[in-house]
Amino acid sequence: MYTKKRNVKSKIVSAAWQLFYEKGYGKTTVDDIIALSGTSKGSFYYYFNTKDELLNTLSVVLDEYYEELEAGLDPEMNSFDKLLYINYEMHTMMEEKISIELLASLYSTQLVTAGDNSLLDQNRKYYQLITRIVEEGQKRKEIRTDASVSAITKYYSMCERALVSDWCMNKGNYSLGEYSKECMPMLMEHFRA
Repeated sequence: MYTKKRNVKSKIVSAAWQLFYEKGYGKTTVDDIIALSGTSKGSFYYYFNTKDELLNTLSVVLDEYYEELEAGLDPEMNSFDKLLYINYEMHTMMEEKISIELLASLYSTQLVTAGDNSLLDQNRKYYQLITRIVEEGQKRKEIRTDASVSAITKYYSMCERALVSDWCMNKGNYSLGEYSKECMPMLMEHFRA
């Protein structure tokens, strides 16, 4: 039963973010979200009181994409390169599928909102994935071992947020994916074994 509930919520969240990107947040209605997700009004209101509450679900959308990326990773790929690959792929997806205005707004609300900061939740699939890749890289001697896994993971995530924040501040006037492909190797080079 839990999995079914999670799937319904996931469908609603995914549909909402697709519509926010395609139509804009203001032009997207609850009925649009229900229709695209193939769920019911009752299901929508079981999980969300208003459309506004969906704005706090960005981490869910991102984590679902991280799961897809992880499933497609070549197990033989160098762990350091895996980190660079998922960074590029995620930032390219964000650029193509998430409205920069919504992204900038969400990042800014994370700065001023007291309490839940979903993007920094260490229980997210994102942090679990990065942690696993760093651990693997240290075991394989592809990532330095003189820094802790948690310190490297924290630095990596900070670099990713910095690149996204800079892209938002520049109003998306360059490719986030390509800029990340250029900058992330330099930002992470210190940790390459």
